[in-house]
Amino acid sequence: MTEAASAPTAGRLTLRPVREDDEAVCRRAHEELAADAFEFLLEDPEQPWPAYVRRLDEVARGVDLAPGRVAMTFRVADVGGQVVGRTSVRHELTEWLARYGGHIGYGVRPAYRRRGYATEILRRSLAVARGVGIREALLVCDNGNLGSAAVIERCGGRLDAVAPGPEGHGPIRRYWVPTS
Repeated sequence: MTEAASAPTAGRLTLRPVREDDEAVCRRAHEELAADAFEFLLEDPEQPWPAYVRRLDEVARGVDLAPGRVAMTFRVADVGGQVVGRTSVRHELTEWLARYGGHIGYGVRPAYRRRGYATEILRRSLAVARGVGIREALLVCDNGNLGSAAVIERCGGRLDAVAPGPEGHGPIRRYWVPTS
């Protein structure tokens, strides 16, 4: 199925905060994406779930951030009550994020890929970024990840450079994407 053919389904996608009743599905998604070396959950997911949900709210407000960390809005992508993916929008960039991580990190669970969800997650993530004052978002992906590159370009991304990735990692593609 092509991204365009699945647009009506992707249009039902919403980004919402993690809730206390999301524990089982979010932990399952974390395990699924570990096979891709991608963390679905961030900010110490091993803590008790109610504390984890509260911590995500604190991180979004910039409360008690560890050195080198920035405020981040974390949302799950929900389609008809199913968590299909997630996004994290970093409100500013550290030196490391400016080189390797970017403003937005998003992922789609394996069972929900190739349905247009990645594009819709990124589109809605750009609106979140705009809401925290980011006019142009930096996004990065592995140089060989043609699917992610296509999603970023579909959302208006302009390739800035193909650059060396962090130590032990291959090259990355750096894109700037307007949030308006």
